[in-house]
This record gives sequence, C-alpha cells and structure tokens, in this order.
Amino acid sequence: MIHYILQTIAFQLLFLIVYDLFLKKETFFSWNRIYLLITPILSFVLPLFKIEAFRNAVPEQYLIQLPAVMVGKNTPQEAIALDPVTISQMDTSILSLSTILQTIWIFGAFIALVIFTAKLYRFYTLKQSGTQAKLDNYHLIYLPNSTAAFSFFNTVFIGNNLSKSEQENILIHEKVHATHKHTIDLLFFEFLRIICWFNPLVYVFQKKITELQEFIADREVAKQQSNKQYYQSLLSQVFQTSSISFTNTFFNQSLIKKRIVMLQKSKSKKIFQLKYLLLIPVVCGMLFYTSCTNDADTVKDEANLVSSTDESEVMTKINELSEAIMKKGNLTPEEEKALQFLATKANPGDRVYTSVEEYLDESKDIMDVPFGTIDKVPTYPGCEGLSNEEAKKCMSNKIIKLAQENFNTKVAKNAGLTGKQRIFVQFKIDKQGNVTDVRARAPHPNLEAEALRVVNKIPQMQPGEENGKKVNVLYSLPILFIVE
Repeated sequence: MIHYILQTIAFQLLFLIVYDLFLKKETFFSWNRIYLLITPILSFVLPLFKIEAFRNAVPEQYLIQLPAVMVGKNTPQEAIALDPVTISQMDTSILSLSTILQTIWIFGAFIALVIFTAKLYRFYTLKQSGTQAKLDNYHLIYLPNSTAAFSFFNTVFIGNNLSKSEQENILIHEKVHATHKHTIDLLFFEFLRIICWFNPLVYVFQKKITELQEFIADREVAKQQSNKQYYQSLLSQVFQTSSISFTNTFFNQSLIKKRIVMLQKSKSKKIFQLKYLLLIPVVCGMLFYTSCTNDADTVKDEANLVSSTDESEVMTKINELSEAIMKKGNLTPEEEKALQFLATKANPGDRVYTSVEEYLDESKDIMDVPFGTIDKVPTYPGCEGLSNEEAKKCMSNKIIKLAQENFNTKVAKNAGLTGKQRIFVQFKIDKQGNVTDVRARAPHPNLEAEALRVVNKIPQMQPGEENGKKVNVLYSLPILFIVE
C-alpha cells in the first residue's frame, strides 16, 4: 500500500509540473479544467495497471533457488530432522508499523471529515442568517452587514453592503459558476482532501482549479461589458474573503492580480492545443514504470483473497485428515514427517513444493534440488567444462562449502541467540559475473551482517546466458543455523 501511495503522489507531481510548464498560461480554460479533474483520477488508476508488453520489454532477471545451507551441526542429515524455525520478529514489527500507519490515516481522515462538516455547518448558518430571494433559476441570499460574495451550486450569497451596480456584476459572475457546475469540482477535491489529507498535492490541485474557475467566469463576464469597466469593478472593492473552500468566492485578494492579467492575455492560438498531446507520453511512461515494478502488497492482497475464498474447502480437508489420523492411530515416520511439513509456516525465500511427495523425495538427498530454467547458468570457478545441470550442482556444492567453512558460528552466541535460526539471503550474479545486490533477512542484525559477509566472499564467475545474451541471475540461499 505504501508503494501505491508513493506512486500516486509522484504521478500527481508530474502532472502538476506538466500543467505549470506548458498549460497554465494558455487560455484554453475548459481544456485545462478537464486536465485538472482527470489527472488526479489517473494518478490513482495508473499504478493498478500492469501491461505485459511493457514488462516483457525489460530484460528479465532469472531466479535460482539454491539448496539450504546447514550451519552449526555435524551433518546435514541431523539438521534436516529438526523442525523449521519460528517466524522471525521482523514480521511482527512490520505488522505493528502497518497498524500504526493505518491508525494515523484513519485519525487524519476523521479530523478532515470534521473540518468539512464544520464548513457545511457554517454554510448553513450563513444561509439562515440572510434574506432569501429568487431570480430566474437562482436562489439569492443577501447577507446582512457583509461585503462577501460567493456561490454554491445555484445559490448566490451577496453582502448587503455592496452597491446595486456591484451586486449586478457579481451576480453575472456567479451565474457563470452555477451554469458550469463549478461547485462539483470543488466538492470533488474536498472529498480527496478527506481521503488523502496527508498529500499536499491535493490542496495544490484544488487551488489551481479555483483559480481556473475564476478565469472562466471572468472571461464570460468580460464578453458582456468592457474590460476597463470590469477591472474597476474588481479593484474598487474592500475585499472580504470567505474561507469555505467549496464555494466560488468572488472577492479573493490573492487572485485579483492573476484574474486581471489573464483578462488582458490574448486568446491562445489553436495550434497550442497540441500541448495536451504531452499527456500521451507522460501516461505511457507511467504505465511503463508501473508495469515493470512489483508491488508486494498486490501479491499479498491476491493471496488473502484466494485464502478467504478457499477457506471452507481447506477446513473441510483438515477435518477429513484429522478423522483419518484418529482412525489409524500410530503414524509411520514418513507420515509424521509429511504432517510436520504441512503444519510448518512458510517464510519468504523458502523452497516452494508442488506436493508433499516432492518434499519427502528432496529431504532424502538435500543436494537434489530443481533449479530455474536458463540456457546457461553462471559458472563457478572450478566448474568449467561441465554440462548445464552438472554446473548447477557444482556451483551449489561450492557455495554450500564456502558458507559452511566461513560462517562464524560464534556470532549467534555473542548475540545471546539459541536454538534454530533461519537466515534468508538473496544475491545477484550480474552480466559481468560479479556478486551484487546482496540482501539478507534474519531474526538478528548480527546474523544478517554475517550472512552478507560470507556471501560477498563468492568469487567472480562466468555470467549466465539466455538466448545467447548475458543476463543477470538472482539466487535465493536459505541458511539454517543451529545454535548448540
């Protein structure tokens, strides 16, 4: 989810940069309005799209699962017979962080909703305090002892202290807002401000759409009277600005200068409408990025969905298995081992088995592990001249030997750890045959540091190849550390 939010904010920032650099100064107000309304929605939608053609255009990295390295026991067979370790404390800390962030978001959204409700209440009290009238399809509210002027849908609020001529000009202006349904735009951004209260770019979007709405209304009014007369109408007022952000305010001192400048601006040439075509490469670039990145949260959500869908079926199978075990009584060693395997919680980086039989077959010979499909795997020094399958096994043997000989078994004792500790290491053999991007996850930082140190001792290899081209190859290396 955090990755998705960061993508959304980054896309909104890029859309705003394009608007400020290329579109803001043009007089295509209607087009700009569409742009400012659509791009925030696109920023939420685009991260959800994964285009396979874009993904395939990027050179693939191949992942190879190495056999588990047993450290701290005399023989691999002794280590195999032990139960897998419990899940590390890191998962708990990540869960706690996610819970904290979710709580903060809910609290912020609640505060934003309260603020919006307060605005609605203020709007209601203003409406009740004024004198109501009707003109054509518009409702007029005359506010006592006020020079404010703003509109909300078809309701126009005008201060009683304004002169008749000023009220007439304001009414023409606010009718444009009502006709173009500008209030809907502002309410849309109010909704975004509640959901995305933490995102400053939502407030920037709302400010820009407010400016644009004033430009649209000014242009329509200027068609009915001279620009000079309208300038005087704008500049002769004592400005009083309403702070209700979802109303179209006529008097806004910070906007007056921009409105006059835009009124003086010549109408943009139609050829400049081609600038909106910039949206095409920008969106394509965003789709390319989202298609070539992996979002762990998406995978997790899909897994949760499948889990919830199949829950009843799994429970049925568990009940059937339980009945079968009770009827039989004593289980054979092989059956006990299979049952133990089913009850073991999987950790990231663990070997994935298609069946229990595959696990039982592999446990008989720890070195017999299937590998990923690749034309030519990276070749470890001393494994040259072998077939692809032999080179895989040769490399596995040498990496396991290197890890067992170089791993400092005193690290766990110095950190006060006992029992079984599982370490997950991932590294890359790049196109030059060098070990890069080494990452480790373990229950303790000292174990992670030791795993990184050992894996970085792997010498330079001959790089892997696929379809005649050198490729990066990812390796996953599980280490089971038995602390006596």
